[in-house]
Amino acid sequence: MDMMTNWGNSKQSKLGTEVVSFEHSLGASDLFSDAALATLLDNHPSEYLDVRTLGQNNHPEYAGSLRTGDFRDCSGKDLLKAAKEGWIWINMRRAMNIHPEYNKVLTAMYDEWSEKTGRKVYNPHGGLLITAPIAKTPYHFDKTEVVLWHVRGKKRIYVYPLEDKYLSDDEHEKLVVYADVDDLPYSPEFDESATIVDLEEGQAITWPLNSPHRVENLTYCVSVTTEYSTRESAIKNASVLANATFRKKFGRSSYYSEQGQTERLLRSAIGRLIKKSPFNIQEFEPDMVSFKIDPAVPGYIVDIPAFERNF
Repeated sequence: MDMMTNWGNSKQSKLGTEVVSFEHSLGASDLFSDAALATLLDNHPSEYLDVRTLGQNNHPEYAGSLRTGDFRDCSGKDLLKAAKEGWIWINMRRAMNIHPEYNKVLTAMYDEWSEKTGRKVYNPHGGLLITAPIAKTPYHFDKTEVVLWHVRGKKRIYVYPLEDKYLSDDEHEKLVVYADVDDLPYSPEFDESATIVDLEEGQAITWPLNSPHRVENLTYCVSVTTEYSTRESAIKNASVLANATFRKKFGRSSYYSEQGQTERLLRSAIGRLIKKSPFNIQEFEPDMVSFKIDPAVPGYIVDIPAFERNF
């Protein structure tokens, strides 16, 4: 069965340079029903499960911030209920890789993706997003290629131009150094230049590498988010790391946007060496847990003293 049901030359010609949406058939599988998702949540390794909320604007400490929650006392059914009724954003990272029945689907997805797009895929990952009707994903960018396969509900995607105003070279370098961070400074005026797509069930979307974007849910949603590396993304990430390292160690460097292909390839080779060496300047910020999921509380969120995640 074809998963990419309406891919054609018009979409192929835009891939990598424009926002592209297409239709898919993942929703025909029972793997994405509430019953299957509750079972998956019960069996998914806790270290690959993120439960988060966006801090309310009137919160004295976490206004506008994406917060991490403690879900360990909750069943899969509890978490689904919290997602449907509360402010909860659930990410089952690598779910499509870890669980055999889902991995079979991921393999078929990327076999077809490679065949129809002609793109050679490296290191494909697939996660499952389960998000509340009022959930939002802040303005950010991804360091790899991304395809969002929307299965249930409706959500609005804002994708912004890949220009200095929306993602500066300095911000790009900063977020390559802070390897587990991808949020960017956002201004509402940016929306005037955004490509806005309302994703319905059975639609997927992809955009040019590193394009800033943000997401607003319009209903309870279930999506498969897949990411993969290409030669282009590998070269760019390693080059930007080399540039950031030169800037920090020696006080100067050209930016990726200023470099020609030969220099980018050279910097990429250096960046790969740096990443494996003691000179690697990448940092990882601690993931602080600041709330607990409690099904007995309206909104499901109970603030707790923050602690570094250890589960």
